[in-house]
Amino acid sequence: MNLKRSVVRVSLAVSLMAIAVGAVDAQVAPGEFQPQVGQAGKDVVWVPTPPALVERMLDMAQVTPQDYVVDLGSGDGRNIVAAARRGARALGVEFNPEMVELSKRNAAKEGVSDKASFVRGDMFEADISQATVLALFLLPDNMMKLQSKFLDLKPGSRIVGNTFGFQDWSPDAQETVSTDCSSWCTALLWIVPVKVEGTWQSPQGELTLKQNYQMLTGKLTAGGRSGPITGGRLRGDQISFTVAGAEYSGRVNGDTIEGTVKAENRDAMWKATRAPR
Repeated sequence: MNLKRSVVRVSLAVSLMAIAVGAVDAQVAPGEFQPQVGQAGKDVVWVPTPPALVERMLDMAQVTPQDYVVDLGSGDGRNIVAAARRGARALGVEFNPEMVELSKRNAAKEGVSDKASFVRGDMFEADISQATVLALFLLPDNMMKLQSKFLDLKPGSRIVGNTFGFQDWSPDAQETVSTDCSSWCTALLWIVPVKVEGTWQSPQGELTLKQNYQMLTGKLTAGGRSGPITGGRLRGDQISFTVAGAEYSGRVNGDTIEGTVKAENRDAMWKATRAPR
């Protein structure tokens, strides 16, 4: 991970001292570049994610060979190499050219050079539009600067991060590793939600949705009467909410929602179309 020096506190320095011994586990030949925990870069220092947490992050993202995994500020490439070991195509973007070359060597040693790629680049300029999974260790200010790009990913794309998140976007899941991990041991998962805010028309009435990331509020209006939405939530392109005891669920596909509504122990088909803006 790349951490900005301006926000690294004394507590981080203590943590770095605690994990420095043995934290960089790559084997290097004499004369090869070997990174040092806390080394300075372009306005950043480097801190690696513990191997146990790398695996937990990828578990939470449910990485498969069908995924394309991207790490911004990929350091020694451990997130990308681990994803490639699971059969996924993976790309690391790293500003330090020596780290890029080290990552390539690490991938070769693991036999995954055909799936793991590394490029020198600025994480804020990188094209992540095709990523289905982002595996990150970035500070909140980095995350906030990248948030709009993250939200433009295909709904259902997963973002997993080490310890740090967003100011106002709560994770969909959070887990802490207690075995083989002493520092930086919390994994966070976000699932990119589909954009549904607005007015939708359905046989059940006019559905008005307000969206705060994966959380939904709003109302359903029919026959001059309105009922508020409760428990509204998105998980990628999947939507669910309750109105007056009726449980709605479905899949959002562009300007259409299709699914089922359950009321009084009976299921019926449900469809809504986005109203012209």
